[in-house]
Amino acid sequence: MKKALIICYYWPPAGGPGVQRWLKFVSHLKSFDIAPVVYVPENPNYPIIDQDLVSQVPPDITVLKHPIKEPYKFAAIFSKKKTLQISSGIISNKKPSFLEKLLLFIRGNYFIPDARVGWVSPSVVFLKHYLKTHPVDCIISSGPPHSLHLIGLELQKDLHLPWIADFRDPWTTIHYHKSLLLTKASAGKHKALESLVLNTANHILVTSPSTEKEFSLLTNKPITVITNGFEPLAVKPQGLDARFSIAHIGSLLTQRNPTVLWEVLSELVKEDPVFAQDLEISLTGVVSDEVLSSIALVGLTNNTTLKGYVPHKQAIMLQHKAQILLLLEVDSEDTKAIIPGKLFEYLQAHRPIIAIGPKGSDIEGIINTTESGVYIAANQKEALKKQLLTYYSAYKKDALFIPSKNLELFTRKNLTKKVAGVINMLTKSL
Repeated sequence: MKKALIICYYWPPAGGPGVQRWLKFVSHLKSFDIAPVVYVPENPNYPIIDQDLVSQVPPDITVLKHPIKEPYKFAAIFSKKKTLQISSGIISNKKPSFLEKLLLFIRGNYFIPDARVGWVSPSVVFLKHYLKTHPVDCIISSGPPHSLHLIGLELQKDLHLPWIADFRDPWTTIHYHKSLLLTKASAGKHKALESLVLNTANHILVTSPSTEKEFSLLTNKPITVITNGFEPLAVKPQGLDARFSIAHIGSLLTQRNPTVLWEVLSELVKEDPVFAQDLEISLTGVVSDEVLSSIALVGLTNNTTLKGYVPHKQAIMLQHKAQILLLLEVDSEDTKAIIPGKLFEYLQAHRPIIAIGPKGSDIEGIINTTESGVYIAANQKEALKKQLLTYYSAYKKDALFIPSKNLELFTRKNLTKKVAGVINMLTKSL
């Protein structure tokens, strides 16, 4: 059985989407004769905690841990709230305060490529010592944080092991990169490190076709698209919400604020008092103040239910009970490559999905392939209103369902098979 060292930052008890990809791949790799050895920080500063995920770590795998010094812990001395927001990716659309500007400037220019860069050198020392007596066949680094790719880079250089760099998100073209107040020199350093990783790794994994296209212009190294996915449920929840619930599961940050949706729903509430009674906007997870203000501004506060962060298992239950599942992405050229992990969990719920985002998004291709709902560009207000009325009419007839297709393409086990294929191909050729 081959062994693969997998370098991750997000690992249980971390909550949120970043932990799911490799937690699930690791759970299935042994089915394909690959033994995973996972390396994670010992004392990380995770913005979201989900203790339920700890029980999902396979008991028969090796998990290595090494201490990390988290700069966000020190930044919290000045402003715990702002620090938590920035570490979670929440950057306000309002004019930032001096303190917020300072934290963003320090984050973007003094911690390149990110705030976990200080973990690179001690990790390389620790892992080189470990691998002397516990050899592996290949190394996999997963980012963001993209500093973890620098660990893979150094290990490959010193130990001459095959290295796979897994990009869950793009690097320098990620939508929040422009918010980091980078100097020209710092921006150049990010670009240089990105190029070094892309041109040194033996194989690149990405989660979307657009990222594959973007990276193919920067490197000649082989690139494989392996999306995120879902784990089929052994027992499916029964029953749907009684009200016409439009549910968003996961963080709803300022940049994703769907003002066009709030406007349309406000119009429908004013036009039809029965719709007003039936409508429930269900938001589960972190919701920014700007989103809540937008909802209040159009008079939808009484129709809105805030559930806060819930454990992953409960989030799955809520997805299955919703009348409609809402998927949102930032309306920007920079987000066309982003396919939120929640999309794949939405698929297995077999509930109609309304996805709103930039024109030409990779999300649209998956929605169409699976026939799981509709994708509507953020500027298509009338199309959105028409679709909501169509779904509402079906709801009133107790006939709102979706016959999703081709879901087997996105099961975690089938996706892990693709990961194993890359590992086998790479370890045979080198």
